[in-house]
Amino acid sequence: MSAQGDCEFLVKRARELVPQDPYAAKAWLITARTLYPADFNIQYEMYSIERNAERTASAGRLLYDIFVNFPEQPVVWREIAVITAALRNDSQDKHAQFLKGVFETLPGPVQCKMLLKATEQCFNTLEKAEMLLLLLKRFPESVVQHGVSLGESLLEAETVENLDTPVNCFRKLFVCDVLPLILNNPNMCLPVSLLYKYMHKAAEFYICYVTREPSADAQIQGSQEVGGLKSPGRGRSQRYVIDGLSEKSSVVTEPWDRLLEMVGVVGSLCDWQGEKASRSYSELLQRVSELCRYMSATDSEGFSRCCAQIVTCCTLVLFHSAFHYVSAVQPSLFQGHTSLSSCPWVLLEDLSGVYTDVEVERKHTHKKRKLADGREKTMSSDDEDLLAKGRGRHIVVNKAEMPSWAETLEHFRTARESWDLLHSHQSLETEFAKICSSWKTEIWMWFRIFLTDMIIYQGQYRKALSSLGLMSSLQLQQNPNQNPLSSSSSLETQRAIIQQASCHYALGEYRMACEKLLEVVSGLMPQNHEAVKSSEEQRKPRSKTRRGNDLRLLPCTSKSILPFCLQLMLACFKLRAFTDNRDDLALGHVIVLLQYDWPQGENLFLKAVDKICQQGSFQYENFFNYVTNIDMLEEFAYLRTTEGGRVQLELLPNQGMLIKHHTVTRGITKGVKEDFRLAMERQVSRCGENLLTVLHRFCINEKIILVQSLP
Repeated sequence: MSAQGDCEFLVKRARELVPQDPYAAKAWLITARTLYPADFNIQYEMYSIERNAERTASAGRLLYDIFVNFPEQPVVWREIAVITAALRNDSQDKHAQFLKGVFETLPGPVQCKMLLKATEQCFNTLEKAEMLLLLLKRFPESVVQHGVSLGESLLEAETVENLDTPVNCFRKLFVCDVLPLILNNPNMCLPVSLLYKYMHKAAEFYICYVTREPSADAQIQGSQEVGGLKSPGRGRSQRYVIDGLSEKSSVVTEPWDRLLEMVGVVGSLCDWQGEKASRSYSELLQRVSELCRYMSATDSEGFSRCCAQIVTCCTLVLFHSAFHYVSAVQPSLFQGHTSLSSCPWVLLEDLSGVYTDVEVERKHTHKKRKLADGREKTMSSDDEDLLAKGRGRHIVVNKAEMPSWAETLEHFRTARESWDLLHSHQSLETEFAKICSSWKTEIWMWFRIFLTDMIIYQGQYRKALSSLGLMSSLQLQQNPNQNPLSSSSSLETQRAIIQQASCHYALGEYRMACEKLLEVVSGLMPQNHEAVKSSEEQRKPRSKTRRGNDLRLLPCTSKSILPFCLQLMLACFKLRAFTDNRDDLALGHVIVLLQYDWPQGENLFLKAVDKICQQGSFQYENFFNYVTNIDMLEEFAYLRTTEGGRVQLELLPNQGMLIKHHTVTRGITKGVKEDFRLAMERQVSRCGENLLTVLHRFCINEKIILVQSLP
């Protein structure tokens, strides 16, 4: 019998004995290896028996032997591939744990050599990177040799694959696994330009990861959001899978904290001015704000270093604060959002002074109601521009409706400061523009929302209208098949249109403002009038309201938006109604709109009555369709009396035609008087109607005439 035949016989005999007497089988193989020490099959069979029996120590020794003695055998590499797969997967499976134990028994140099060889056997870029990452984590000294090349290969793979988002498997491995090993290795010495490149790649990944859209949730259905989150950026990855990675590997915990920590490391490596580990983003902004003061006084090299530091830090603070602001005002934009009791918020002109901008000298003594004593003298709308130039803008928000109002407004302020700093010097602006171009921030819907609100805050309303137009086209590009009638689409569209109306009003374009308002109102459902007024709003002293220069954050709900639309329409019409030229139609619209929030508009109503008395007549045929306020009805009934001045009122449809055909001595027929009396009686019976329903019907039915009434 030949040596090969002997070996095969011994292996076969040992195999047969394993089920009955494993010790006898082991003895046969020991004998066989003694006789034929260079035979691979005998040694591999010995390893297989120990592996199947899950004897870690002996299996490890035998694996070491066959790896050293037979490194070219394909079977060995298949076995090593199984072991390294177990190392990469972090599985808690019993067999996987055994395989990891076998690997741990190997000497360090052998582990290193095995991983390097295993890496060479991989043809898939991602698998090869994961294998090399194992090597770098277990043997930090290898980071110097392989760290940068691994990072560059991942970034190159991302480019070759032409992926449309930085939130991909290659960038995730680079940012979360490879880059920390490179940056924290004391023996690495990277050029400053490469450090900035890696820093910006990491920042882009973290920001895009946190701000990814809800469509990513479709990969995992029916999941529950984890509670107790520290910030909007924490835990949002709980049910999200990056293509090419497992669900567990796709998780990035505390991305903003990781980014802040990385800034500190890169800053120390780049020898930033005054750099120390930053505890917060606001502290980071404060530090570069101080640096900005003496940036111009440095030499060219110092100027370049300061510029890079300021741009990098300010950019991160800007996107951090802008994200937190937008996640508060439009949370549904982001993946992981829970829709319960959440709605968009919209930044608009503050119209709380719309009722109190006229001083009324005439008081009707026959009325039981009186204006409150001590009400402050108010001013006309002509004074608003002067006031706007005098101080910064204040944002009013209902604290009960937005519990996190202080934090939200602080983030908005911090983001604006960062933006201003980035545009305070041409060099800073140029470098920031390069980053934005590289990151394609022009297609970030959430950032466009922040920019629009910031432009509105700055009072650049024409520019804000352009920004809102960009936002609409961007939304259409990103969601071409979205149902416009869906609730989320409706809210987002509503938010943009109401902001357009507010901007047109601020520009004095009242007809355009009214058109936009009526477009919004048509999609609203009026609620009970009493339910709209919150207890806080009722308690707030209207006379102390800030004027003209201020803004208000309102939730995008019918409860809040419909009253705002009514107030904004009133603001548009009142300027036309109280000019020297007679305009009964505009004055009539004002009277209808003044019913909301009564008696806050009493001053303005009494001024309207004064004007009617001065004219001696008033024609508004829609009066009995929409005026149900008992105080107003009483006032108009009084105007017809001798004490009230016997004002000629044409409030019934076609009343003017009746007067022409049936004129008597005093110019009004008895029939018309009787019709007026009966109409008043009927109208009094309607005083209990839901006022918001009446005013909503007014906006819908009179849409054409309302728009045509404005210049």
